[in-house]
Amino acid sequence: QLQLVESGGGLVQPGGSLRLSCEASGFTLNYYAIGWFRQAPGKEREGASCINHNGGSTNYADSVKGRFTISRDNAKNTVYLSMNSLKPEDTAVYYCAAKYSCATHGVIYWGRGTLVTVSS
Repeated sequence: QLQLVESGGGLVQPGGSLRLSCEASGFTLNYYAIGWFRQAPGKEREGASCINHNGGSTNYADSVKGRFTISRDNAKNTVYLSMNSLKPEDTAVYYCAAKYSCATHGVIYWGRGTLVTVSS
């Protein structure tokens, strides 16, 4: 079965940190760009970050730039999103997605999401 599985979400206080993981099973991540998306309650899903297939290129939404870092370990078939200085407005379900390129909108595989709640 081809799937992406996110983990690492949870409850954290403002200013805290979390690291999300996105692990692929049934296929190899090496060939795909991986995007992290998030959907806050009552809002549309938005892109947060993306990394190309070999980790040589990354991009970030303005809202997370300087606080979030995307990385990948192709040997572990896993992509990470390290989140620092978290704010209440970062509360959302975070999804990873496999794409052919960070420059394209089409998603090949979606994960099911992991909930991040930033609250005191």
